[in-house]
Amino acid sequence: MATLLHIDSSVFPGEASSSRSVAGAFREAWEEQHPEGTVIHRDLAADPVPHITAAAHTAWYTAKSERTPEQSAAFAARVELIEELEQADAVLIGAPMYNFSIPSTLKAWLDNVILVGRTSGESHSAQGTPVVVVASRGGSYAPGAPREGCEFVLNYLDTVLTVSLGLDVEFIVPELTMAPRVPAMSELIPLYEASRTLALTDAAAKAKELAERLAA
Repeated sequence: MATLLHIDSSVFPGEASSSRSVAGAFREAWEEQHPEGTVIHRDLAADPVPHITAAAHTAWYTAKSERTPEQSAAFAARVELIEELEQADAVLIGAPMYNFSIPSTLKAWLDNVILVGRTSGESHSAQGTPVVVVASRGGSYAPGAPREGCEFVLNYLDTVLTVSLGLDVEFIVPELTMAPRVPAMSELIPLYEASRTLALTDAAAKAKELAERLAA
């Protein structure tokens, strides 16, 4: 049966997080299609992965017999994350925008799983694995929006996931998530609600479509 790797990175729990809510809709639809399948869930806010250290980096270029205990331990933790990615039939990533970028915990996960000579470089050990990214944001950075030039999340993730890891990426973008909380954005609430409804619908549809494709 299919395995889904589900990565959450929002610091907010449950319904307080748009990325978690929409990713949850995807996962629910996925599990309906794969009731016997496996879901590996990494909550990077609750259980952050280590940031890359010199030991974790240099271990790959050091013969196993010559690694220090620090290198061995750091690299083992890195390999665990890499193997989860390699074994997944599909990946779901919740990536809220924080200060125009992704959460540092998600960046740490990416730094761990991008390993030149294994997952990255001339070949990719997870080549072609489908990935759905829920990229939520408090405002709008769509073409034509005042802050269009501050959209760094989609550009970055599209590049790093496709070029560095060779994955097949799709995005779901719930936006204007701060509208219900910021009085100055109150007139944008209908647009936020429409964006949220579309994102939830899109998430369920993509999950079903992907499940059917993998089962074919």
